[in-house]
Amino acid sequence: MTTEPPKPVTEIPLLAQVLGRVPSGVFILAIAGPDGQKTGLLASWVQQASFNPPQVTVAINKSRWFIDWLAPGTPLILNQVQKGDALLFRHFGKGFEPGSDAFAGVDSTPGQCGLPILQAAMAALEGTVTSLLDAGDHLICLVTLNAAHPVRNPAEFDPFIHVRKNGLSY
Repeated sequence: MTTEPPKPVTEIPLLAQVLGRVPSGVFILAIAGPDGQKTGLLASWVQQASFNPPQVTVAINKSRWFIDWLAPGTPLILNQVQKGDALLFRHFGKGFEPGSDAFAGVDSTPGQCGLPILQAAMAALEGTVTSLLDAGDHLICLVTLNAAHPVRNPAEFDPFIHVRKNGLSY
């Protein structure tokens, strides 16, 4: 009896469809480099990972130009996007080149680490990268949270949840 080798994942459209239905929150990640340059990006692979200490994971594509900024001890802020928000989603979804001011024209106040808390967000979570995990084409950052900054009443949050049609590409 002969057995066929398993098909590559890319040839299994059902896997792509089902994987794409795994929901995740939508956030604007704010981060600074060693020289103090700040940038922001739309982060849609953010999941809670621990109760004690409070931690989340953030998946970032390795092709991002600032990927070298991510190391244990790096502070960051995750600004939680509200359902139906077009302003933040459109502004940060396009990405930014090195040297561009990602936060120009976006109202913000500084968090404890000096990174922006966006006033159009529902809330912001502030933390530090604890560890990194190589995950194929992405880098998974485990972030230990140390502060929450509600911009709106937490009881009234209606977060932007992202569900994809294809779990094998953006």
